[in-house]
Amino acid sequence: METEIINLLRNEGKLSKETIKELSDIQIDDFFDSVKELGNNETDYIKKEKIQNKLNTEFIGKEIFIFKEVMSTNTVAKFFAENNVGDGAVIISEKQTNAKGRSGKSWESPIGGVWLSIIINPHIDQSKLPIITLTTGLAVEKTLEKIGVNNAEIKWPNDILINDKKVCGILIESIAKFNSIEHVIVGVGIDVNLDIDSFPQELKEGTTSLKIETGENIDENLIIKIFLEEFEKIFKIFLKEDYEYILKEWRKYAYTIGKNVEIRELFGKTYEGYVVGIDKQGVLVIEKPNGEFKKVISGQCIIKK
Repeated sequence: METEIINLLRNEGKLSKETIKELSDIQIDDFFDSVKELGNNETDYIKKEKIQNKLNTEFIGKEIFIFKEVMSTNTVAKFFAENNVGDGAVIISEKQTNAKGRSGKSWESPIGGVWLSIIINPHIDQSKLPIITLTTGLAVEKTLEKIGVNNAEIKWPNDILINDKKVCGILIESIAKFNSIEHVIVGVGIDVNLDIDSFPQELKEGTTSLKIETGENIDENLIIKIFLEEFEKIFKIFLKEDYEYILKEWRKYAYTIGKNVEIRELFGKTYEGYVVGIDKQGVLVIEKPNGEFKKVISGQCIIKK
């Protein structure tokens, strides 16, 4: 995290070469005010006033920090959370140069998308994190419906697909101390007006954008505003521990249930199975070829054609 914060300040001319050399004697948190100031500077495409104008939320998005370019909004959000930025604060960047995904994957997120992270302090057990991922996916689905996209589906655990192609990715990260979760970072990336031809070759075939699917440009500020409202609605249900409602709604949009899949867990363990559904903890349940039922907490889920 320190490297990314230093790069952000250096790229914006907030650190001289001499200061960088002296950083070993300085705490990175000492630069929080400078980073916060950058998040309040004028930006070209994403506008705080457009998002917050008539924003119908109680706490999500009441604080918004927008950057022209960061390596990862999740990393900046962690830095803000550790410096006591309030519950519901949102970090947005017009561009990411080293966006973060599951299993350590990274890529560049160009101008034309929605790249944001929300800081929440739900005071939950680690076992509830998968349901926050489902909550976020459901909020994205409700957002897309609000703009007339009714054929999006959720691929467990963290992708939103339209016509079998990815349009959104979700990354949930937690900050824990002494085995207790202090903060959760909800990272969301939506391909809004992107030109897929600009993507790396390995991403082109499986990626789409809202512009491609709807045939028109969509205001990123509007997408952000709607998403923050929809996320708060469903997150409040999560806080009331009405997990059954979230699971029931999530299943309506499930792309993965009923599919034959290959699961690639961490450290190289791979197996195949048929997706039966998700359990009350938001964990994927598959039936292996030998009839054994297996719960998948995390890992890469590949649909078998």
